[in-house]
Amino acid sequence: MMLPNPAAKYRPTPVVQISNRSWPDQTLTTTPIWMSSDLRDGNQALIEPMSLEKKLRFFEMLVKIGFKEIEVGFPSASQTDFDFVRMLIDEKRIPDDVSIIALTQSREALIDRTIESMLGAKRAIVHLYNSVAPAFRHIVFKMSRAEIKALAISGTQRIKDLTGAHPETVWRFEYSAESFSQTELDFSKEVCDAVSAVWQPTPACKMIINLPATVESSTPNVYADQIEWMHRNLAQRDAIILSVHPHNDRGSAVAAAELAMMAGADRVEGCLFGNGERTGNVDLVTLAMNLYTQGVHPGLDFSDIDSVRRCVEECNQIPVHPRHPYVGDLVFTAFSGSHQDAIKKGLAQQQADTNWEVPYLPIDPADLGRSYDAVIRVNSQSGKGGMAYLLEQEYGLSLPRRLQIEFSRAVQATTDRTGGEVAAQDIYAIFKQEYLARTTPYAYQAHRMEEDSAKAEAVQIEIDIVQSGKQMALAGGGNGPIDAFVNALGLDIQLMDYHEHAIGSGANAQAVCYVELRLDNGPTLFGVGLDGNIVTASFKAVLSAVNRHLALRQREQALATQG
Repeated sequence: MMLPNPAAKYRPTPVVQISNRSWPDQTLTTTPIWMSSDLRDGNQALIEPMSLEKKLRFFEMLVKIGFKEIEVGFPSASQTDFDFVRMLIDEKRIPDDVSIIALTQSREALIDRTIESMLGAKRAIVHLYNSVAPAFRHIVFKMSRAEIKALAISGTQRIKDLTGAHPETVWRFEYSAESFSQTELDFSKEVCDAVSAVWQPTPACKMIINLPATVESSTPNVYADQIEWMHRNLAQRDAIILSVHPHNDRGSAVAAAELAMMAGADRVEGCLFGNGERTGNVDLVTLAMNLYTQGVHPGLDFSDIDSVRRCVEECNQIPVHPRHPYVGDLVFTAFSGSHQDAIKKGLAQQQADTNWEVPYLPIDPADLGRSYDAVIRVNSQSGKGGMAYLLEQEYGLSLPRRLQIEFSRAVQATTDRTGGEVAAQDIYAIFKQEYLARTTPYAYQAHRMEEDSAKAEAVQIEIDIVQSGKQMALAGGGNGPIDAFVNALGLDIQLMDYHEHAIGSGANAQAVCYVELRLDNGPTLFGVGLDGNIVTASFKAVLSAVNRHLALRQREQALATQG
């Protein structure tokens, strides 16, 4: 079965006739006025709308983030919404600099109920809407253009009369030409101009004209053209805040909002993480953080983005996708080995207070309160950079490059066998088993050492070890502790490389040593030792490498016998 031919069924959105459009040459350098519709548009899209307690929790979170305009409900259509608006006002829960917004259709009884719900608020915006699109005029309302315009005018006049009787509140007015993006531009302008003529805004006391893409039906550039046309042609433009409300039916709401801002929009309405009817409203978090990554502070605080996500998920009862921009569990995660290596190198070189330049990471996770331990994760597609980064971040182990390569094979063997992801603690368990727990056949117990720089063998050592279950005391000398220790063992050992560093500080500090050596002219292998004493750690590292050599030899002999 195939999709039918769309040509006879779907028509492309007409091109806007606009000359010398300016938006393609613009750069976003300023922050819009943000309006959260989570408690209205977002709430009405939920399978189970929020309770009063959840709405209050959400409202307080929006205030904390920094929203100054919050649409708190549709009080004329819902008793719960009415009660919530009254609770906010009566319990004085609205900060003085925050305006609450209530939506209403252009019907007298609904307008009256809406104003009633908002009485006593210090700042309030009454949000009037009616649909102006041809499909609604012909199918839903069966009204002419003149009748649709008259509906908008009568609603505006009613709101003006009622709010004028209550000067104790700073009233503002918003008009939404619903389904603007599917409406003839000349008619949208005609209705909006008629509404503003009634309200009589001034540059000092502006009204809001909101132009929604109630259904996203075109590419973002067409929406931008529509917004620029209105921006150029609206009457009383200097007394109007031009607002947009993009939906995400085509998956382009963020791009549409950005281009609309370039085209002259002053204000954006949306929801956190894109909740809303059908495919949702524009995602205000993504939009805000996109500005942030371009050096423009959005004026909203997402420095603890995980707590914002938890609140939204618990109130909406909708999980945020793990790949959701900026906040998803996996968006700062790299599984690919080459990605991990590049991120590890970038983080190592990144300096504080310099331009962010880490491969594959468009933003510093720390700015959002995300920790670096979530940046790199390891599965069967990962490489040495990932597991090395996690060991360093979680356990303080800074593995030499060749040890990273060697150890990655052990991790790879585990991920190939399990087919899943391995966390930092899993990687450390593999590391511990492979290097730190190697006590067969040789296990360190104690040592005693004397130093005399005047002698050819400056260090003399006595060591107590267990070899294949037997207690042994060995002695030897050399030009340093490790040389003396190797000589005391009496094995054919060639020391190839040595690294050491401290883990922690003060009385609880530990020393870790990485020793690369050959045994009996075999391959080079690493051993690792961990101890509070640096010399003891180095001895343990030598025995770790020797034990790994002998274990490898035993495995090879067993395979040869089987063959």
